[in-house]
Amino acid sequence: MNSPNVGGIARVMAAQKKTKAKKGPRTDITAESADALSASNEPVLCLARLIGRQIAREQFEQHDFRKRKLHRQKSSKST
Repeated sequence: MNSPNVGGIARVMAAQKKTKAKKGPRTDITAESADALSASNEPVLCLARLIGRQIAREQFEQHDFRKRKLHRQKSSKST
């Protein structure tokens, strides 16, 4: 587990972290690019909402189906 590669990877990661820290945060992002980014995310968010609704609908239908099946089983046993 303590192979030489592990130490090498750790050194590379530490060096990358130092270079990122030296560069600092990006200041070239403008309000226009933020608007463009949010506009490009809009279709993804719409799709995510649509998928979420579909999942919720399917879960509801499965729960409803199980409930009706259980009710049928109980009523058939009592008669």
